[in-house]
Amino acid sequence: MATKAWHFPVRLATGVFILNSGLGKQQVDGERAKRLQSMAAHAFPQLGEMEPERFVKLLSTSEIALGAALVAIPVVPPLLAGLGLLGFSAGLNQMYLKAPGLRREGSVRPTEQGTAIAKDVWMTSIGAALVLDSLFSRKRHR
Repeated sequence: MATKAWHFPVRLATGVFILNSGLGKQQVDGERAKRLQSMAAHAFPQLGEMEPERFVKLLSTSEIALGAALVAIPVVPPLLAGLGLLGFSAGLNQMYLKAPGLRREGSVRPTEQGTAIAKDVWMTSIGAALVLDSLFSRKRHR
């Protein structure tokens, strides 16, 4: 699948954002590691069994790898980049839906504390757009 012009701005913006997030987690203190792990464990209880520092190292490495893959536009195909972004953002969406205090009672609307995570739905849209474009563009050109 060929890269299209519209892929560049969405992949670069998203990739740099995720890459920066991963780099920012390389030197996290123990208290912040526990908070990050606790939030993630609401969506994925098995993560609660990990050592907090190990969890943050894994999260940081994952974010750096995904960010780099999104930015490596000529190397990583749009379908693969989109699938990676969909998987990552689905985890964030799951955390938003399950962690207490992030949504208003009986609603998907965010609380003030939840806005920072609810906004990550844009990554789901970008991932879905890359995947759908890859799948439907291939069929159209055959």
